[in-house]
Amino acid sequence: MLVNNEGEVNEKKNIGKNQLNLFLAFFRVGIFGYGGGPGSIPLIHKEVVDNYQWLTDEEFGDVLALGNTLPGPIATKLAGYIGHRVSGITGMINAIIAVILPTIFLMIVLLMSLSSIRDFDWVNGMTAAVLPVVGVMLAVLTWQFFKKAGKGMGWIQAIVMSAVVLVLLEAVGVHPGIVIAVLIAAALLKPDKDRAKEGDRS
Repeated sequence: MLVNNEGEVNEKKNIGKNQLNLFLAFFRVGIFGYGGGPGSIPLIHKEVVDNYQWLTDEEFGDVLALGNTLPGPIATKLAGYIGHRVSGITGMINAIIAVILPTIFLMIVLLMSLSSIRDFDWVNGMTAAVLPVVGVMLAVLTWQFFKKAGKGMGWIQAIVMSAVVLVLLEAVGVHPGIVIAVLIAAALLKPDKDRAKEGDRS
């Protein structure tokens, strides 16, 4: 009976620790995710993959791709999925609250004081100084995904696909969700070579 009680206590401690870690991880994302979704993605990757190891790089890439095909802010979608995966419904609610709470609070504060500070040089300087940092973070994350794509499908195919996607997004103006949905559908409909080889052998 004592062993069972100790097990229940340990399980409750683990659940509590997961909830605390989820809140802290996504609260940091909400605080430092300057610029909305694009600025939040590298921070979420850092917390989820590097710090807490809730997802692998490959899993994060899959979740990010699927999240971009759905409507709504990417940060809340990732928070909801990862929170649910780590700690169920309560984890999902916890992570979503953590990621939006800083924005709600700061928006209230900024809207109340915007008229009095927007003309200050240090406000414009702060915005200008943060943008390159966000750009570098996105560039690093882009290179990590591109490197994985090169190893997985071959460098030539990865370069060609990247160029085609760039043209579709920037020159043609196709919505990113449509491009991602088409690529997912193509991957699902593509015959599995490994299975075909196994069938031939049998």
